[in-house]
Amino acid sequence: MIIFWLGQMLTAKGKYGLKAVVYLAALQPGTTAHAVDIAKANNISKKFLDAILSELRGYMLARSARMIKAGSVIRALDGPLAPIACASRTAYRPCKDCKNIAKCEVRRTMTLVRDATSNILDKLSLSDMVSGRR
Repeated sequence: MIIFWLGQMLTAKGKYGLKAVVYLAALQPGTTAHAVDIAKANNISKKFLDAILSELRGYMLARSARMIKAGSVIRALDGPLAPIACASRTAYRPCKDCKNIAKCEVRRTMTLVRDATSNILDKLSLSDMVSGRR
């Protein structure tokens, strides 16, 4: 049996960036946090976190955690949610080996995966993630 993954998995940058903003979402509104605190709380290398967040003295959310969706964070850090470029809404690129995109079953299937992923992540706010609501 051959098992393979057609899609893009969440990168370390996306995972740790999402952990960092969820940490910020759990703070009292207007409260800032330092990268070292975020890194320590999430078991992330401070150097790697600094590369993700850039060098600022303190971090806090610019909007309410209820207004920031997980999908937006992941797209900002990792790019489109589509598992392959030909299924992307924002970064579409045709496959070199595809003769007819309208009849391509792989593209149609990966579009369903993209839509299901987007449907979950674009409804899930940082506030939901902090509280454990799904």
